[in-house]
Amino acid sequence: MLFNSIHFLIFFPIVVFLYFLIPSKARYLWLLAASYYFYMCWNVTYVLLLLFSTGVTYLSGWAIEYAGNRPWDGRKIQTYKKIFVAGSFFLNLSLLFLFKYFDFAIENINRILARCNLALLSPSFDVILPVGISFYIFQALSYTMDVYRGEIHAEKNFLKYALFVSFFPQLVAGPIERSKNLLTQIQKEHPFDFERMRAGLFIMVWGYFQKLVLADRIAVIVDTVYNHPMDYRGCHFILASALFAIQIYCDFSGYSMIAIGAAEIMGFHLMDNFDCPYLAKTVEEFWRRWHISLTSWFRDYLYIPLGGNRRGKLRKYLNVMVVFLVSGLWHGAQWTFVIWGGLNGLFQVIGSATKGAREKIAGRLGLHTESIGHRCLKVVCTFILVDLTWVFFRANSVDDALYILRSMFTAPNPWIFFDGSLYELGLSQRQFGLLLFSIGILIAGDVLRYRGVKVTEVIFRQDLWCRWLIYIAAVMFILVFGVWGVGYDAQAFVYFQF
Repeated sequence: MLFNSIHFLIFFPIVVFLYFLIPSKARYLWLLAASYYFYMCWNVTYVLLLLFSTGVTYLSGWAIEYAGNRPWDGRKIQTYKKIFVAGSFFLNLSLLFLFKYFDFAIENINRILARCNLALLSPSFDVILPVGISFYIFQALSYTMDVYRGEIHAEKNFLKYALFVSFFPQLVAGPIERSKNLLTQIQKEHPFDFERMRAGLFIMVWGYFQKLVLADRIAVIVDTVYNHPMDYRGCHFILASALFAIQIYCDFSGYSMIAIGAAEIMGFHLMDNFDCPYLAKTVEEFWRRWHISLTSWFRDYLYIPLGGNRRGKLRKYLNVMVVFLVSGLWHGAQWTFVIWGGLNGLFQVIGSATKGAREKIAGRLGLHTESIGHRCLKVVCTFILVDLTWVFFRANSVDDALYILRSMFTAPNPWIFFDGSLYELGLSQRQFGLLLFSIGILIAGDVLRYRGVKVTEVIFRQDLWCRWLIYIAAVMFILVFGVWGVGYDAQAFVYFQF
């Protein structure tokens, strides 16, 4: 069930209405049933995978806490706790490997065997990737680690824990919640609150604007160019790549905003997943603002356990590269994603290693590094670097990505911006103008947020007639200018494939 489908627009109001009618102590049961129905709308069979991951991590949490309360010596307790953690990670990551990486691994092993003139492996596991599997497995594993570290107590109520793993607003594409935040909220009562509902609805409207008006409209141009790269060159790729940076942001941020808003209506506060990432002045800062729930997950459960920055610069740089290579692989079983992750890690390593030298050069040249011009220049340079990595993220193959990058720098054709060629990429001149206008709204919204202006609070302070005029205008703008498929088919969110 997609957030931008008629099905969800019927499903969600019913869930909310009944949620506030049901006695508080039984509401989690209703949300659990709704969450499993939400997931079964994709594939009933794959609910078994969700249940398996839930069961394994629930039992591991219980076993870790049980071992910690035994009258054993400290070494024995730690040994058993580590065994239970390792078992939880092994079973969950094996499940993820089987469904997401098995064929990728066999394919690459066969390439090596072929070079060595050895017999190839024939097994395959050709199944559709279960939607959201990477997200809910990581969320479940974070619970195991939090119990192991003593940051939370193991949840005794299996059904409440199952709701934590399967909570439908963020089940299939995040934010990847922590047990310290979401699980503790499941224990609390959430009375109906009109102000909270209004705020949640407004957040959802912004998410729908990002998805329907911007991401799906940009996808027309990006898909046209990237799916047939040999038909285009130079500035076609520069334009499509710059637009893809906005598409992936609006698509994923749009999903996150809808999830956050939907949860807010029911009284649950999910973590922010994006914080004006394209206003970052370095690649490192970009990753503090982009997909925050995943970045912080890797920081807490991979980067810090590897040693973080506590063991010298070289070890820090190695840890950064490991984290981003793994992050790339997490996004997909293709070398394009691994290269994308590696480049983001490499840019951070280079930026950190040269920071001192760059500051000295700026000082000798008398540059005012805190001036608006200098900061804007750093924002633009960061966007360009990040955008170059997006080429690998979006390209259908490594060869396509290399061809696109090479063409950007060796086949200039700037006349396409003046001779009308742009309107042959899937959008008419009117549609392209609407796209630019909508991008302007997006940039304005991010700049205001970056400067600490809370737009929702400003709107809610206005007179009743003014507020409703804004509400109606926003909804009508999305309904009229949103991109709808044939028969109003909903377009899937990009991150559903991960």
